[in-house]
Amino acid sequence: MTELKNDRFLRALLREPVDRTPVWMMRQAGRYLPEYRATRQQAGSFLDLCKNRELACEVTMQPLRRYPMDAAILFSDILTVPDAMGLGLYFEEGEGPRFRKTVRSEADLAALHSISAKDDLGYVMDAVSTIRHELNGKVPLIGFSGSPWTLATYMVEGGSSKDFSRIKTMAYDQPELMHGLLSLLADAVADYLSAQVEAGAQALQIFDTWGGALSAAGYKEFSLKYMQRILSRLPSEADGRKLPVIVFTKGGGQWLSSIADCGAQAVGIDWTTDIGSARALVGDRVALQGNMDPMMLFASPERIRAEVASILSGFGHGTGHVFNLGHGITPGVNPDHVTAFVDAVAEFSPQYHQQD
Repeated sequence: MTELKNDRFLRALLREPVDRTPVWMMRQAGRYLPEYRATRQQAGSFLDLCKNRELACEVTMQPLRRYPMDAAILFSDILTVPDAMGLGLYFEEGEGPRFRKTVRSEADLAALHSISAKDDLGYVMDAVSTIRHELNGKVPLIGFSGSPWTLATYMVEGGSSKDFSRIKTMAYDQPELMHGLLSLLADAVADYLSAQVEAGAQALQIFDTWGGALSAAGYKEFSLKYMQRILSRLPSEADGRKLPVIVFTKGGGQWLSSIADCGAQAVGIDWTTDIGSARALVGDRVALQGNMDPMMLFASPERIRAEVASILSGFGHGTGHVFNLGHGITPGVNPDHVTAFVDAVAEFSPQYHQQD
C-alpha cells in the first residue's frame, strides 16, 4: 500500500495536530478550469465523463496540478444513485439535472430498482480505484454521496426546485411514503459509500445540499435521522486508520449542535455561519470545514487574502479546521484567484498551529 505523503487533511478531520490548516474546494474539478472544459468536450456529455474512469481521473487530478490542495475528491455526481434505481438521469442545457421518471406514489416507490453499489455503480468504483492509483499517495481521496433527503428532492420534484412543494407535500401529507423512500435511499447510500471506501476512498463527505430547506423539526425527522442511519453503517477504518466522515448541510448553521452529535467526525458549514461561533458551540466534538463565501473568489486577490486571514483568525489556534468554501466554486471564477486563495491559507495558517 502506497504511503500517504500528505495526511494533514485526515489529521485535521480527526482533530490531530497539523503544521498548517489543510485546504481543498468543493467542486474543485469543474468548469472554472479551461482544462476541465476541454476534457468535458472530449467526453461528449457530463454523464459520459462521470462514467469514463480515465477521464474522471483526469479531471480529478487537474486542480492538483495547478494548486497545492490537501485532498482530492472523486469526480462524479450525487444523482448516480437514483439514476441506478431506474429514474433516467439526464442534463438539460441551462436547467441542470432532470429525471425521466419521478417518485410520487407507493407504486413509484415499489418500481424503484434495488441496487448493489458494486454492480450497478461499478463505474464509480472503477473511477475511485483509478484515481487512487494515480494519486500515488500524494494526498487523500474523498468519496461522497448526496444525503437521502437531498437525493429524494430530485427524485420527487423531477429535478431542481425553488420551493420543494412536491416533496414537502409528501413529507407532511404522506409521511409513511416519505420515510419509505428515505429508508431505501439511506441503505443504498450506506452501501455506496462503503463500496467507495473498499475501492480506495480515504475520507467521505455527505452532501445534504437541501437540508436547509426544511423546518427545524422537519430537518431532524427527514434529513438528520437518515444521515445518522448511514453513519452507523459505514466502516470505521480505511487503510488501517480511522475513516473520517464530513456531513455538510447547506443552510444548516442553526442546527449545528445537533449535527455535531450525529456521529460524523467533521461538520461542514456554509458562509452564513460565523466560524468562531461555530467552534465555540461544537467545542471538541467535531472538526469544522469551511467556510469562505464562494463569491469572494470574484473579488481581487488582495480581498481574497484578507478574507482568508479573517476566517483563520475567527477559528483561532489549534487543529480541527479544514479550510474550504461555504459551497462549491462557481463557473466564471478566474483560476488565478484560486491560487491567491490556496496560497493565502498556506501562508497565514501555520501561526495558528505552533502550539499543537
